[in-house]
Amino acid sequence: MANRVVMSICGEEYTFIADEAPSYMNKVGAYVDEKMTEIMQTAKVGRTDAAVLTAANIADELFKAQAAAEALRAQIKGYLDDANRAQAEVSDLKRELFRLQQKNR
Repeated sequence: MANRVVMSICGEEYTFIADEAPSYMNKVGAYVDEKMTEIMQTAKVGRTDAAVLTAANIADELFKAQAAAEALRAQIKGYLDDANRAQAEVSDLKRELFRLQQKNR
């Protein structure tokens, strides 16, 4: 069910309609408001330019987060591959131990 949330971003009221929880939508809106306000104060630009710069900055954050997530996935895959190799080696060693025990009887 879609939720409707009205929030203020840089002094303008916006209505968000989404399936996400209102608390999440408020968090998103507050983040955008914070980033836009920061840009408007530091760069001394208007609302439209601040919106474009904010979108570019958030896209940059997204791409960097996606790259970091991919690096973590690759690292985890490497760990799983190492664990599988170690497990196979343990199985081989157990078989060898059993073979040697049988031979010494």
